[in-house]
Amino acid sequence: MFTKVWSALLACLVAIAAFLAIAFGGPLLGLTPYAVLSGSMEPELPVGSLIYVKPVDPTEVHVGDAITFRLESGTLVTHEVYEIDAEAHEFRTHGIANVDSQGNISPDAAPVPWSSLVGSVVACVPLLGYINVFVTQPPGVFMVIAGVAVVIGVSIAIELVGMGKREKREAASHVPKHMR
Repeated sequence: MFTKVWSALLACLVAIAAFLAIAFGGPLLGLTPYAVLSGSMEPELPVGSLIYVKPVDPTEVHVGDAITFRLESGTLVTHEVYEIDAEAHEFRTHGIANVDSQGNISPDAAPVPWSSLVGSVVACVPLLGYINVFVTQPPGVFMVIAGVAVVIGVSIAIELVGMGKREKREAASHVPKHMR
């Protein structure tokens, strides 16, 4: 009975791992996944979402696009473009949830140079960013490794116990009936 339950649990774990591998495998499709860590773009890009960013040429960006760009500090930001200055090669951006006391969306303090553009957002999966952050940073990395080790260990133990039982049955089947 335990073996059947373990097999079902293992099948579920493999399905979850396959889903996460596909979800986090954006680079295979030319997309880079990023976790949304602030509420500046809610409700479009909720905190904890996983966004997929596609590299684009700055000339392909349009007003209203959500773009990811790198600040001088190295921090990545994803905000909406509200104006494009093609001559200065700059975007003007804002977080759609960043509003002033009158309820107007506050623009970002500095324009974004085209050279800082990482790409444009093409998809958003709510809540998946939390999982991405957890499994890519300690202690989540260690917990995933430990979990995999436990699954492998239990699987080996179940297999060894099963082999022992099979060997005993085979040995018993070779003993003459009058000696059993």
